[in-house]
Amino acid sequence: MFLRVALLVLRKDFAIEVRSREILYTTLFFALSCVLIFSFAFVKAEGQPLEDAAAGILWIAIAFAGTLALGRTFERERYGETLRALLLAPAPRPAIYVGKLVGIVFLLVVAEALLVPLIALLFQAALFTHPLLLIGLLLTGTVGFCAVGTLFAAMLVRARTRDVMLPILLYPITVPVIIAGVRGTSALLQPAPDEAVATMWIALLVCFDVVFVTLALWTFEPLMTE
Repeated sequence: MFLRVALLVLRKDFAIEVRSREILYTTLFFALSCVLIFSFAFVKAEGQPLEDAAAGILWIAIAFAGTLALGRTFERERYGETLRALLLAPAPRPAIYVGKLVGIVFLLVVAEALLVPLIALLFQAALFTHPLLLIGLLLTGTVGFCAVGTLFAAMLVRARTRDVMLPILLYPITVPVIIAGVRGTSALLQPAPDEAVATMWIALLVCFDVVFVTLALWTFEPLMTE
C-alpha cells in the first residue's frame, strides 16, 4: 500500500508535468541563467575562468533551482485543494511525502544533467574525470536537500508568505549538505583528485540523507495535520 500510494502520487505529478512542462522549463532556465551570470562574474584579468569556482557555482545553481522547483510544485497543489484531497484520501501520509520527494529529486537530476556539462565547458573544470564519484555526490546531496525542502514546502503551502519563508527555513538546515557537496566536488577538481576525501563527503551526505528522510517521514503527518 505504501509503495503503491507513493507511485500514484509520482505518476500524477509526472503526468501533469509532461503536459505542461511548466516547472521543468522554469527550473532549467533559472539554473542555466545562474551559471551563465556566474561565468561572466568569475573571470580572471586574462579572460580565463576561475576553475576553483566551478564546484561552488554548481551547488549554488542546484540549491536555487531546487528552491524554485519546490515552491512551484506545491503551488500547483494549492489550486483546486489537491493537497487537501491527498491528505483526506485513505492512504499513508508518509507515502504522499515520498512520492513528492521522488518527483522533485528526478526533476533536479534532469537539471543537473544539463548543468554539469555546461559548467565543465564554461569553467574548464574536469568534472568528468571521476564520473561515479560525481554522480554519488550529486545524488546524495540532491536527496538531502529535497528531503528537507519537500517537508517545508508542503508545510508552508497554505501560508501567505510561503515564497519568503521557504528559503528562510530551508537554507540554514541544508547548509551542511551544500558544504559537503561543494567540498566533495572541489576534491575531485584538484590537479591531483583526492578520491578518498570525495568518498568521505559522500558517506557524510548519506548520513545526512538518512537523518533528514527519517525525520521528515516521522514529522510529515503531524505537521500536515496541524
